[in-house]
Amino acid sequence: MTQRLTTRLRELLAGPRALMAPGVADPLFARIVVQQGFDALYMTGAGTSATRLGMPDVGLLTLTEMADNAARIVAASQLPLIADADNGFGGPLNVRRTVQEYERAGAAALHLEDQVLPKRCGHLAGKQLVSKNDFVAKIHAAVDARRDEDFVIIARTDAIAVEGFDAAIDRALAYKEAGADVLFVEAPSQAQLPDIVPRLDHPVLYNMATSGKTPFLKREEIEALGFKLIIYPNWMMLAAIKAATGVLQTLKSEGTIASIAPEVPSFQQFFDLVGMQDVRALEERYGVPEEARTNY
Repeated sequence: MTQRLTTRLRELLAGPRALMAPGVADPLFARIVVQQGFDALYMTGAGTSATRLGMPDVGLLTLTEMADNAARIVAASQLPLIADADNGFGGPLNVRRTVQEYERAGAAALHLEDQVLPKRCGHLAGKQLVSKNDFVAKIHAAVDARRDEDFVIIARTDAIAVEGFDAAIDRALAYKEAGADVLFVEAPSQAQLPDIVPRLDHPVLYNMATSGKTPFLKREEIEALGFKLIIYPNWMMLAAIKAATGVLQTLKSEGTIASIAPEVPSFQQFFDLVGMQDVRALEERYGVPEEARTNY
């Protein structure tokens, strides 16, 4: 029997090492994560907003759009997916539906944040928070709503930027009491990092965001601080933006892509990445005539 992705994530989080989850925004990037041998991946809300809307992460995406993206990423990767679920897209009843839709999509975990509607990216200014009690109610709703007891509920607080570090710890402790499996204190500074895990005494997520507000530490350094899960939200996308910009600049200045052709994946490497060998195996299995099978 195939192990559930939720159960696999629980096992990874219980392991001796901090789990690294590269951020992806679509199934193509998810396949690259698989190709490179990672054990889990993260669906970035900012990346999803960028790829689906070409807009910043300011709460414009809907629950169904986010859940649909999660389902496509899981289908392409078959890895445990930790997925951004913003603030649950409303109140406690909305949170219940959010958990159920993410479970149906195949995600292994989601994180909810204690911001008001419309939310902001955790590393942007202008954030506002719901009350601690209101968010505790949302965590209770999330825990009650899950059908799979191994589905991981991550509670994120954005309180450092709004109410200060001690208030963020106080909120996180309340979310722990409400049943959150993992805690996520957003955008701590270098000086604040050593105090987080000892004060929470619970599995904690480290967000290696690109803003630079939280330092770019090595995995071993993050493990030494006690964190159990590390997400890298948009690094692959930023690298792709730089590479794509370079291609277009070359095309515009040289009028040809000949000079960069040897530097990018080949036609065959691209199709193999997106599953060509699986397609060929299935065509053989189901008796597609050899002359009609997909080939290079």
